[in-house]
Amino acid sequence: MAGIHITDIESAINWWRERSPSADGVSACAEVRALAEIYALMVYHREPECDEVSMPAKAKQAWLQWYGSTPDAPCIAICSTSQGDDICKGCGRSFDEVQNWTVMSPAEKRGTWRRITQEGTAWRFNRYAERAQASAGLGPRPVTAPSPLPSDASGAAAP
Repeated sequence: MAGIHITDIESAINWWRERSPSADGVSACAEVRALAEIYALMVYHREPECDEVSMPAKAKQAWLQWYGSTPDAPCIAICSTSQGDDICKGCGRSFDEVQNWTVMSPAEKRGTWRRITQEGTAWRFNRYAERAQASAGLGPRPVTAPSPLPSDASGAAAP
């Protein structure tokens, strides 16, 4: 039985707030209210996760709609578990997580996403992320060799 982390509940609340903003700045849509009740109970009881099975139907439906807007698998098509690694260098999932991904519940998948994001050691979070940022002009550019000194007509370096 998987738990839904409080940060996922918060993300779902914020997603719904953007999707269905309050007309008067005070009232919230039904989905936000359902999720906020769960969130408040988690804070009050200092619980980091709520049980996915016993979650009230309206809150679970709102959470599942948010979940549907998130990326499904962390795979970057470089699977080292197929080469015998216990943990995939590409996405950070264990061999079992890769093999059972299609039968995992949404909460189990989000738990895996949370772990691999916190660890941040998989290539999806470093080498390939840096390359994607550099190619989009968002991150550091590759270092290039300095240009040669200007030369005079004879080919000698200018002073």
